Amino acid sequence: MYLSQFDYKLPKELIAQYPPKRREDARLMVVHRDDKSIEHRMFSDIQEYINPGDILLLNETKVVKARMLGKKEDTGGKIEVFFIREVENNVFEAFVRPRKRVRPDIRVLFNKGSARVLKHLENGHTLLEVEGGINPQKMLELCGKVPLPPYIKRSPVDLDEESYQTIYARVSGAVAAPTAGLHLSSELLQNIEKKGVIVLKILLHTGPGTFKPIKTERIEEHKMEDEYYEVREDVARKINNRCGRLFAVGTTTVRAIETVTKNGRVSSGTDRTDLYIYPPYKFKVVDCLVTNFHLPKTSLLIMVSTFAGRELIMKAYNEAIRKRYRFYSYGDAMLII
Repeated sequence: MYLSQFDYKLPKELIAQYPPKRREDARLMVVHRDDKSIEHRMFSDIQEYINPGDILLLNETKVVKARMLGKKEDTGGKIEVFFIREVENNVFEAFVRPRKRVRPDIRVLFNKGSARVLKHLENGHTLLEVEGGINPQKMLELCGKVPLPPYIKRSPVDLDEESYQTIYARVSGAVAAPTAGLHLSSELLQNIEKKGVIVLKILLHTGPGTFKPIKTERIEEHKMEDEYYEVREDVARKINNRCGRLFAVGTTTVRAIETVTKNGRVSSGTDRTDLYIYPPYKFKVVDCLVTNFHLPKTSLLIMVSTFAGRELIMKAYNEAIRKRYRFYSYGDAMLII
């Protein structure tokens, strides 16, 4: 298939710049795969579609303050460092901009602490070593800012530190929020559990590779960057023994759980996955999907189109534009059943 088949035109004013006042006040488009029908609801209505015995599967990754602004020690030139992951003690992998002006052994100074450039990697990333006995995670706490996506055309504010995390975020390591879960409030999640729905949590640390632009004309030639995941044994057992459907909240949750499923059985484990889902992939364990509206020509849109069919998803996106839904990270949601 060709990348152009997953394109659409979005008016800029539909890109959400701020979250709704209450998480569950987002709109919800319900897409039915069986009869190709579309409903327009509010996100709080999602509990009407999930039955006792169903599983709601969440990604409990927590976004780190990945964006750091510093300056070169020798010239004072401004440098942006975007943390990706810690690779060993005091050493982390990052995007550095402008990359060409930062040579190995140059020191980057932050408002608190500094890091020395070790080397540039072939994948476009850079290795840096944190100095002064401070580990990378501590430096992010001291110097980092919320890594809002580039289509949010404003600086981060205090509100984002809470709004750009799911309420169940627990394990630090993501550089982008699993945004489908941003709509779940404590009250809504409690109501879903009271209904008899089984809420389970797995982990996938969302990395920049999830949003890496597809540059190949044929989508099959794209390669995903790997991301760290964990699926606990008790979670795998409960999924395997379920009597209802599995609702995956977000594409990151889908990638993690589909990675560890073989012949319909989920295994526990910890590893890294580069699973890329595109047609004609057959889903092994996910029955229903909660997701946001994704950018055109991305692996996320391709995954959703694989799950529901490209024609139905393109129809849904055109309907969302006509109905003035809010798009992307802070935007509205879609439930595919």
